[in-house]
Amino acid sequence: MKFESFLLRGLFVVCLLVCGLVLGAMVTASPDAVRLAVAGSAGQLLIATPTPCALPPDGIVCPRING
Repeated sequence: MKFESFLLRGLFVVCLLVCGLVLGAMVTASPDAVRLAVAGSAGQLLIATPTPCALPPDGIVCPRING
């Protein structure tokens, strides 16, 4: 009985450790898009080259705006 209790306690501690590491990784992670926006390279590139269509050139037709 003591051996099973020791195994269950060890499993509980290991699960808590893994969950804590995963949570810490999610909280401290910073996606590439955020890093690019902070560096300013992507934002300046988009502002410097205005296009009549804000959609990416992936085959989607931009709506014609009558102005």
